[in-house]
Amino acid sequence: MTDRKNVPLVTFRTRVRDESIGGPNPYRWENKTSDDYFGGKRVILFSLPGAFTPTCSTFQLPDFEKLYDQFLELRIDAIYCVSVNDAFVMNAWGKSLGLQKIELIPDGSGEFTRKMGMLVAKDNLGFGMRSWRYAALIDDGVVEQWFEEEGFCDNCETDPYGVSSPQNVLDKLKAAA
Repeated sequence: MTDRKNVPLVTFRTRVRDESIGGPNPYRWENKTSDDYFGGKRVILFSLPGAFTPTCSTFQLPDFEKLYDQFLELRIDAIYCVSVNDAFVMNAWGKSLGLQKIELIPDGSGEFTRKMGMLVAKDNLGFGMRSWRYAALIDDGVVEQWFEEEGFCDNCETDPYGVSSPQNVLDKLKAAA
């Protein structure tokens, strides 16, 4: 990405734990906007095809979690993972992986992903519309650095992974620092 661009303004439908609700499902709906996540912060955002999928669950998300503190040393305030999945799926996925540091952003309708220009068809895998794999350094809502996997297309026969890996992103940020 050569041109800096603003992150699109969208509203995400999230579910947050609220003990005052009680019962077996103490969660309530909470709308969060792009400004809530990206305004006034320097963050890493990464996107992947789907919760509970092999590369995403085995490497990309867990490795960002493991390397989180190294990103903080480079003045990163937060790391977010966005996926075209609903809040229920994203919460269950985070819980299954025991996440403590990475915050998951549900893009259930794919609106954010579409406005980022990263929405692709994955009908060949039975997924429907999903995100192409990418990562970005975002400073106060402006994309400063972009890490997009090669081969962007609908129904890609492969699942490229490397450019948006936490190891690559971290190496590029360290080199720039």
